[in-house]
Amino acid sequence: MTQDEIITFVGGMDSVLTLRPAPGDGSPDISWGDTFFYYAPDGVVPATAQPFATITTKDLPGDETSRLDRPDTYRVNIAAGEEAFTRWTGHAPREPAPEGTDPAAGDTVTAHPVYGSAGWLAVVNPGPRTRAATAELLTAAHGLARARHDRRSGTTGD
Repeated sequence: MTQDEIITFVGGMDSVLTLRPAPGDGSPDISWGDTFFYYAPDGVVPATAQPFATITTKDLPGDETSRLDRPDTYRVNIAAGEEAFTRWTGHAPREPAPEGTDPAAGDTVTAHPVYGSAGWLAVVNPGPRTRAATAELLTAAHGLARARHDRRSGTTGD
């Protein structure tokens, strides 16, 4: 999956606000080139909610193990929740990853190297092996974000 395919796929979901920071839009330069997906029925970035998925295009301070400094490398980050996290990694979010797990491995679902303990999964350069899994996980993360929004706002989803 390319970044554009992911952006189109997630952007087609109900009530998704997609942010793509760029020079001149007032966003911090460290975020330029990345993409953030929020569940936002009113089209406004939620004051208290985090994105349910992101695309990261570069190494960030303290988050270099995916080696996003390689050419044409990016990582999809997904707030999958504990159940999906455990199913895909074989361990609970707060447990250490099995020895030999490589967060820089391409086309592989892994624990997010920084936010894995919060149930986030990551896929570096999703390809044929992880295309369906990435779509499934993004859909599930959207559903979790929607459910959180509905609980917090006292509404029920359609």
